[in-house]
Amino acid sequence: MQARSRTEAVSDSPPTTSAPFPTTERNRLKRYHERGSYDRDAVFAVLDSAMLCHVAYVIDGQPYCTPTIHWREDDLLYWHGSSASRMLRHLRAGTPACLTVSHLDGLVLARSGFNHSVNYRSAMCFGTARIVDDADAKARALNGLVDRFYPGRAATLRPTTEQEIKATTVIAMLIDDASVKSRAKGVGDDEEDYDFPVWAGVIPVRTVVGADEPCPRLLPGVTRPEGLAGYREGERLDEVFGEAMRKNEP
Repeated sequence: MQARSRTEAVSDSPPTTSAPFPTTERNRLKRYHERGSYDRDAVFAVLDSAMLCHVAYVIDGQPYCTPTIHWREDDLLYWHGSSASRMLRHLRAGTPACLTVSHLDGLVLARSGFNHSVNYRSAMCFGTARIVDDADAKARALNGLVDRFYPGRAATLRPTTEQEIKATTVIAMLIDDASVKSRAKGVGDDEEDYDFPVWAGVIPVRTVVGADEPCPRLLPGVTRPEGLAGYREGERLDEVFGEAMRKNEP
């Protein structure tokens, strides 16, 4: 996919930059500033190591939050859904939206209930969500969704039909501002509580790849493609996704 096709869905797309996202009233961190950053690479690392996001928006004064699959090309976020979706029907003219991604990395058990916590990574991105109407841009974006997680796979698949493209709505949102926040440390008890006789510590949490379950109707001679090499049993899924994204970068 050429650079122009990555941004043509959003007419006011700026050139890609490595500068931090601007700090605004929307993305400004209110608590635990030391855990946060507006660095683009930090935000992208959280986005790229996940498949599931939540998109929040308002329709006629009613707030909604929709879980969906997202993918990124430079500063442009995409997600998709059914053409009959309530959310997608209201995005034709452009709607302010907030897309968030979260990773749970550990359970932090302290000596008091107040100091229990979790280790996590999260990103919050703001912009105006718009429907991708151009048929070619839409088809490229849907191929990009497949290749985002499974490098090189789109070209090997049965071509998407016109009806399938019509049945799917693709949304693009240029990231105007964003922030990332994380915690990656041990127990933070009050000093006087360390003598209290109760177990405390961190229980790590990971999502890992399991063993393959091949379709029983695979044709003879069909083997697992090289593009799935990263999906090895026991590998951390967030690391697999991050590596797949790096393989797709120009």
